[in-house]
Amino acid sequence: MENEITINDPQVIYGMNDLYCKEEVYNIISCCFEVHKILGRGFLEIVYKDALIKEFNLRNIPFSREKKMRIEYKGEFLDHYYIADFIVYDKIVLEIKAQQSAIEDHYKQVINYLAVSKLKLGLIVNFGENSLKFKRVVL
Repeated sequence: MENEITINDPQVIYGMNDLYCKEEVYNIISCCFEVHKILGRGFLEIVYKDALIKEFNLRNIPFSREKKMRIEYKGEFLDHYYIADFIVYDKIVLEIKAQQSAIEDHYKQVINYLAVSKLKLGLIVNFGENSLKFKRVVL
């Protein structure tokens, strides 16, 4: 059976068979790995964001860049707002970093983006290490 999952299947062992937006996250991270493979580390965040736009377009992945998210307080919007690096597939906040140890430092930032946007899933991707690092953030 081609769709049968066995108990030894890595998706079962690592609990990946029921992840929210599993295929979409795989596609996004694949793009990030491709960018990191070609550019390596050492560039500013803006360079990685520009390269990701190219990669998303090549793979027909829908996204919006630097999406403004208004903050509501007691039924009114505040003057200030958050700007997410990307919203991908209209349901995933993607935050790009290019510095060492950035993932844990920016976890709360992504939580705030999710709360304001009413989205469930965020990704923090760090290009500033020898190998690409990323973290799923679920609200």
